[in-house]
Amino acid sequence: MESTRQHKIARLIQKDLSRMFQQSQTLFGGAMITVTKTYVTRDLSIAKIYLSIFNAKEKGGVLTQVREHAREIRHQLGQRERNQLRVIHELQFFEDDSLDYIENIENLLKH
Repeated sequence: MESTRQHKIARLIQKDLSRMFQQSQTLFGGAMITVTKTYVTRDLSIAKIYLSIFNAKEKGGVLTQVREHAREIRHQLGQRERNQLRVIHELQFFEDDSLDYIENIENLLKH
């Protein structure tokens, strides 16, 4: 069960990362990246971020690029949240494949 503090921090991180990915589409080969879910651990040290990747031929490659740039992303996030959080969490990025799963089920139900 997520505490109120965890939920507030996760929501703050999700909003700021969404804006950052929206502004830096050219950095990841023109891929559109949206932040679908964000979870913060109980000790508030790790933020697990789930991304949906659109307009990319190879989603795994884009996710790898995001993971390689995690340090710069964390720094930019720190610049945005410096007045709200004392410590910026370690960022772990994962692919959210729930939309692909839903599309697959819809295709199966059509046939």
